[in-house]
Order: sequence, then C-alpha cells, then structure tokens
Amino acid sequence: MTKLKRKDNRKADVIRPISIQVGVIPNANGSAMVSIGRTTAIAAVYGPRELHPRRLQIANKGVLRTIYSMLPFSVDERIRPGPSRRSSEICKVTRQALEPALYLEEFPKATIDVYINILQADAGTRTAGINAASAALADAGIPMRDLVGSMAAGKIGDDIVLDLEGKEEEETDCDLPVAYMPNSKKITLLQFDGDMPPADVKKVVKLAIKGCEIMYEKQKEALRDKWVGAQKK
Repeated sequence: MTKLKRKDNRKADVIRPISIQVGVIPNANGSAMVSIGRTTAIAAVYGPRELHPRRLQIANKGVLRTIYSMLPFSVDERIRPGPSRRSSEICKVTRQALEPALYLEEFPKATIDVYINILQADAGTRTAGINAASAALADAGIPMRDLVGSMAAGKIGDDIVLDLEGKEEEETDCDLPVAYMPNSKKITLLQFDGDMPPADVKKVVKLAIKGCEIMYEKQKEALRDKWVGAQKK
C-alpha cells in the first residue's frame, strides 16, 4: 500500500497490538478495558436505572449518558483534573456514536450511564473509549443492534495510514476517527480534522472502516471468551 516507514515499523494498514478484556470491574453492570498499543481505556456501565432528577426523563425511551475523562497520569505532562472543553466534546460524540446501536426505547424514563477513563494515552483515545464502551454495554446485557467498532486513519505526506500513534498524530495532514456498525454498515461517527482532497477523504474513511471491522471482531472474541469461561465454571 505504501513505502512509508512508520515509527513502529508497522505497514500502513496495520493496527497496533490490541488487547480487550470484559468484566474487569465487578461492581459495574458491565465493563471493559481496551488497549491499542500504548493507549488504554476502561469503561464501566451502570444501569438501566431510574433517571433523576425526573425532569430529565423521557417518557418513551431511555437516556444514554457518557462521561469521558483522561486521568492526570495518562500522559507525560500531568493533565489538570476535571472536565474540559475537549472532554465535553468527546462525551458528546461518544454518546452519538453509541446511541444508534442501543434499543433505548426499551427503557423509558431510565438512564444508562457509561464512565470512560483513559489510563494511558498515545493517540486514539476517543476511539479506544468508544470501543471499550461498546464492549462494556454488551457485557452489561444491554440490548444492542450491533457492536460499535471505532478506529482512526489519516494521511502523512502522500500516504494513507491506519491507527496513528502519538508522534504520527503530530505529523499527519488529517486525523479522521470513525465509528461503525458492521452488520448494518452504518457509520455512527465521522470527524474530520485537517485538509484533504475529497478523493483522499474517501480512501481514509475506507481504511478506517477496515480498522473498525478488525476491532469489531476483537470485541466479539473478548465477549465470547468471557462467557465461555463463565459456562465452564
């Protein structure tokens, strides 16, 4: 695909090593931890449960709430604790990426809360968070139309590359995170940061979807391993 020499010697269309564990937080209704290279996200699901205050309830469907944060020690330079403009934006796009996969109409007046913490960051934190949240929702037994896989792709020079790591993200002409439901072939998140010709945008999206499909299979494998292990016990 390319002769670009990446900093970690990956080919352009290769994702960093992926690790997914589900059921990692016993007190949560569902949970998952996802590592993509040196980026690690952990998600915990609580609910469905009655939404308070009641004025926030919706009579004919439930509410998904996503709370995203990067822990102070997740990057080299300590992050100031508490909400930020960036974390608020990621909370919003994460919720929008996950909502199409959920049967929220089955939980009127209820809330499903998803807490996402980034334990270590080396680019791709929002996509790692979405992947962890999707697996955690499935682990919680929340009815879903499909799992949501998420991955970013970008362009460095003339080369289209998948799953940018930290230094590459600084060099890229664009960074394009995608969230995708493979069964329905529906994109639930598409963000574009940069400047590219339309033809290149199509190539980047196509490669990002390939990454989403790989992540989707890893999510299914992790969930299957947990439930097969539980049955053996």
